[in-house]
Amino acid sequence: MALMSPKSRKVAFAAGAVLVLLGLPTAASGAWLIAKGGSWYYLLAGAGFLLTGALLMAGRPAALLVYAVVVLGTVAWALWETGLDWWQLAPRGDVVFLIGLGLLTPWVVRGVSPADRAPWRGLALPLLVSLLIAAAVGVAAMTQDQHDLNGALPTATGARPANYAGVPDPDWRAYGRSNFGDRYSPLAQITPDTVGKLQVAWTYHTGDMKGPNDPNETTYELTPIKVGDTVYICTPHDWAIALDAETGKERWKYDPKIDEKTNLQHLTCRGVSYHDAADRAASQGGECPQRIFLPTADARLIALDANTGKPCPGFGQNGAVDLWAGMPEARSGMYYSTSPPVVTRNLVIIAGEVTDNYSTSEPSGVIRAYDVRTGRLMWNWDPGNPDATEPIAPGQSYTKNSPNSWIVSSADEDLGLIYVPLGNQTPDQWGPDRSANTEKFASSIVALEIATGKVRWVFQTVHHDLWDMDVPSQPSLLDLDTPNGKVPALVQSTKRGDVYVLDRRTGKPIIPVDERPVPQGAVKPDFTAPTQPFSALTLGPERKIEERDMWGATMFDQLACRIKFRSLRYDGMFTPPSLQGSIVFPGNFGVIDWGGVAVDPVRQVAFANPDYMAFLSRLVPRDQERAQGKRESVQRPAGGSDVAGSKADESGANPMLGTPYSVELNAFLSPIGLPCQAPPWGYVAGLDLRSGKVVYKLKNGTVRDLAPVPLPFKMGVPSLGGPIVTAGGVAFLTSTLDYYVRAYDLTTGKVLWSDRLPAGGQATPMSYQSGSGRQFVVVVAGGHGSLGTKTGDSVIAYALPKP
Repeated sequence: MALMSPKSRKVAFAAGAVLVLLGLPTAASGAWLIAKGGSWYYLLAGAGFLLTGALLMAGRPAALLVYAVVVLGTVAWALWETGLDWWQLAPRGDVVFLIGLGLLTPWVVRGVSPADRAPWRGLALPLLVSLLIAAAVGVAAMTQDQHDLNGALPTATGARPANYAGVPDPDWRAYGRSNFGDRYSPLAQITPDTVGKLQVAWTYHTGDMKGPNDPNETTYELTPIKVGDTVYICTPHDWAIALDAETGKERWKYDPKIDEKTNLQHLTCRGVSYHDAADRAASQGGECPQRIFLPTADARLIALDANTGKPCPGFGQNGAVDLWAGMPEARSGMYYSTSPPVVTRNLVIIAGEVTDNYSTSEPSGVIRAYDVRTGRLMWNWDPGNPDATEPIAPGQSYTKNSPNSWIVSSADEDLGLIYVPLGNQTPDQWGPDRSANTEKFASSIVALEIATGKVRWVFQTVHHDLWDMDVPSQPSLLDLDTPNGKVPALVQSTKRGDVYVLDRRTGKPIIPVDERPVPQGAVKPDFTAPTQPFSALTLGPERKIEERDMWGATMFDQLACRIKFRSLRYDGMFTPPSLQGSIVFPGNFGVIDWGGVAVDPVRQVAFANPDYMAFLSRLVPRDQERAQGKRESVQRPAGGSDVAGSKADESGANPMLGTPYSVELNAFLSPIGLPCQAPPWGYVAGLDLRSGKVVYKLKNGTVRDLAPVPLPFKMGVPSLGGPIVTAGGVAFLTSTLDYYVRAYDLTTGKVLWSDRLPAGGQATPMSYQSGSGRQFVVVVAGGHGSLGTKTGDSVIAYALPKP
């Protein structure tokens, strides 16, 4: 037998040493995982690395046979856990496969076998065969799709009245186009056949960019509105701007010069609202017959002349209402409105958000209605004192810390009702001392009388919410065909994924809702509700996440995620916050967040962009904080003077002052920052509202702008913002974490067209028709601070080529 090559022996020895170094921590961590009740694979794989490495270092050809067993065992185990799911198989086998290829190189093979023998002879042959089997499995997995649900939504079944919901067909006059909040355009010039010809018609740059003292969550979440020949927008620093609808040329700009505070939790403007006195005989004449209402980050509501951009002097004080009036715990930066108000029946009705998870003494979540002309307070509805809706008397205050509404409401003027989506009482993760009113109204949809603010009905989506499961989006209104005839309906999407379809006259479910038992065992003296309401129409997770759902770029960070998973409390949806840390899935990022769903009222279908990302929630006792040297004053927003270098944010450590605990809130990530939970993380979905079924659900978006190397792998990525639908049968969405605007066939959900955006598009588009008769689709690309997408200041309009 010929001697082995000395150089090859050194290579084989070095390869063996590397495998021993990999095997030791893998086996040790695998033993730790077993001790926590997890998979045995990693201990066995680590032992396989160690044995292969030791045999290589000893120059034994059996090393290659042992490693062939490791490869085949890995393939069998991966198939048993995941089936032919490529993105699940890849991290389980990538390192194992690459090491196997390295062991098949001539330098390693000749280091453990005679130099005159071909590399593929002897014990190298089983390893080669095992790698070919692994490659075949990988190729087969690439051809499979285990996640998409394919189907077709019903087509149109009835006529749509002209000027639907009181808005002229060419316009988009409110955040959701109308107070019905359906995000539906009746325009049909752009169809599945023509959408591929869309091109940029104009681009406008606002010039408003994130500054060094802005909060982390400085975002551009704008949906423009269009009235007549003018488009109206706002910016994160609350500039209001009017643009020519045909050309995008600036007509006027108004800077309210907000009093910026470093302690703001958010800096964004989702939109402005419009009022036309000519639409209301009672308010004709006088100054500013057409008005734009602008909410600001320093808690003002400003009325601007829609034609000039100048403040309307007769509204409030010099054109502005001070939203701090009557507000308890009036500390700058703790209360403001990021969403446009509702304008209805000569009233402008506005809500506001408070800083999440800061303390138990925060401003009120009161909803207030002002006269559109004078700014006089007409009524106020405070969830902490719901029966007292007469305007508050001078010197009095609303109830502190009552549940707030931070997104847009909807209204039905014929029924005389406004529908308010309510959030939770802060702090979200601790609530043993909540009042009876809070327990009734938090995380609910509340119908108020437009004229008086009196409660007509309330429907709660989460009882005793400990998970920040606010009702996050504007309700959508339509008249729905049911077996009992046409019913005025309300469609409400939620963070937890359930879609509630209610009779908007009474709040009673049209699609069944049942109460189901949920996990118990909150940290005392807190408690959990014994049951929660589940809708039969849901985009929520189909099952609990399991250890086999843990993910990573390699087997090693996947192993770390498995250990983390086994170390946390998780009993399924509604696992309460805990001292050890709890998995929150769906996470408070939401299956559906503030973008909501888009509803076609003629086809009676909805288009949605659900997300699936788990989060972590851990309660930290105050004495533990002190032992770690943390200050309770961190993130204190009292004028920004005691911030200790931090800005208020909804992630990381949240102080929850006034309670025995702070809370740590974070995404469930691996040590290298990838989601611990396997993809897909984002979809588009089509819902038939008459049957109450999800008809299709397709992976959406690529990791091009998330990965170190810009590879457009279609893994299904999260999105923040919402879709729109059009009568032409096309839906539009920009809000994925890759920088694209996409058009979809509403019937099937298939992508028809896309275009690259210059920055993150975490906003909801809109569509209108200009005076020349062209249908435009307008998108905003400004980025999102807390998501890390690229920032910008672009407003981009697309249209078909001119004839």
